[in-house]
Amino acid sequence: MTTGTPAPANGVRVSKKLPDKGTRDWEWLLTFHQEMQSMRAQLDRQSVIKANAQFWEQMLAMSLESLPPESIASSEEFSFPPGHLLGTVSLVGVWKGRIDVRMASGLAYEATAAMMMQPLPTVSELDALDATKEIANMIAGTIKSSLPRPCSMTVPEALVAPCEFLASAANEDSLEVGFRHPSGLLLVRVWEQESI
Repeated sequence: MTTGTPAPANGVRVSKKLPDKGTRDWEWLLTFHQEMQSMRAQLDRQSVIKANAQFWEQMLAMSLESLPPESIASSEEFSFPPGHLLGTVSLVGVWKGRIDVRMASGLAYEATAAMMMQPLPTVSELDALDATKEIANMIAGTIKSSLPRPCSMTVPEALVAPCEFLASAANEDSLEVGFRHPSGLLLVRVWEQESI
């Protein structure tokens, strides 16, 4: 039998298998306690907004406005053209999944200039890719602190996306939070991968 907490509004549900009823009570209780700890990985919009703000405001002195969930579901309003940057970090352990940070190129280049303390015209694509990796790593690291342990992160990856990306409404296994800055849009997506 599988049980799980219902997904909170715009949250990620963690489901686990309960022990068989034939198990001795103390073993069942220990297993149940461990399962309950892993069910505490309830990520919501506020967790992602806080992780994002911690990086952008504290590290770069840049302020991004969080957007309502309905604006993300509207592909006309919330899309990324070819050439935007994508940073990805996978997490493995008790919680398995991936965190994607997708940025409009204008925002990625402005963030890179701020990180490197260089004039914007001197920022190269390679610089922007390195900065995108670091941004994904920092945001994912903050989100990771809300997840059950043990949980470790992979080395971040980044690429310049060759195609347009249309955001979609999140489902129970993912959470998307969008942000706006005068230089462009940002999307943080947390994907949960079912444990096998």
